[in-house]
Amino acid sequence: MLAMYKKELRGYLHSVTGFVYAAFMLLVLGIFTSVISFSSASSHYEYVYYNCAFVFLIAVPILTMRSVAEERRQRTDQLLYSLPVSTAQIVLGKYFAMLTVFAVPAVISCLYPLILHAFDPSGLLSYGAIYTAVLAFLFLGAALLAIGMFMSSLTENQIVAAILSFAVMLVCYLMDQLKDNLPSTSGATMIGLAVLIILFSLLVLLITRNRTAAWIVFVVFEVPVVVISFVKPELLEGMLPKVFGTLSVFERFYVFANGLFDIKALVYFASIAFLFVFCTVQSMEKRRWS
Repeated sequence: MLAMYKKELRGYLHSVTGFVYAAFMLLVLGIFTSVISFSSASSHYEYVYYNCAFVFLIAVPILTMRSVAEERRQRTDQLLYSLPVSTAQIVLGKYFAMLTVFAVPAVISCLYPLILHAFDPSGLLSYGAIYTAVLAFLFLGAALLAIGMFMSSLTENQIVAAILSFAVMLVCYLMDQLKDNLPSTSGATMIGLAVLIILFSLLVLLITRNRTAAWIVFVVFEVPVVVISFVKPELLEGMLPKVFGTLSVFERFYVFANGLFDIKALVYFASIAFLFVFCTVQSMEKRRWS
């Protein structure tokens, strides 16, 4: 895994991808630091990370689009499979390399509050809230990078991988607004849950390439929803907004940006990262033996 990590990290450093990402991230952080800390004279530096959350819509596709798709396009993935390492080690090496490149600008930004202290020695800055927001920013990035890497494993075209990642990031980013505008009637909830179950079944099909498994997943989740909709439809009322609220990743990050610490949110981010790294491993394993 270490050899794969070094190889991928060199790839980011020897191409423009890593530098473009770092420059873009530091530029955005610098702009919001100037606006919030200087123009608005706010001592809540953690709001910088709150306002920079949109950066994931661009950063994740930039970092993840080539991670697996490029290997498939150049057929070098077959060489990787011939190495004396497991698919999990290959994926983890790629993932931690991306995570390192992502983390560098965020870690550099940790110096900004210390620099601001020179301009405001009154001690109004809350370092606990600031660095808690940085920690949540890193965990959120780890979760979204895992999703982006999985999107990259589904295709051999970098552009398609970038579009898929951007689409998923956009849905994640807008999920709070979608939640507030979703209908709460039992009929709308049944339709919405059916769509989510279909998408989940397609995800299982993409990972396993097994239609039987996908159909089993669909039936296991869809049948109870249909039964409840006929037997006791009032149970479905308001469930769709709750499901979207439960799945929202950015809403959990905003809690940290508001100065609170939520260990359950960190566990949630880590669980998403683990789930999609696992899905990427399974996706590559199926290609390895196909």
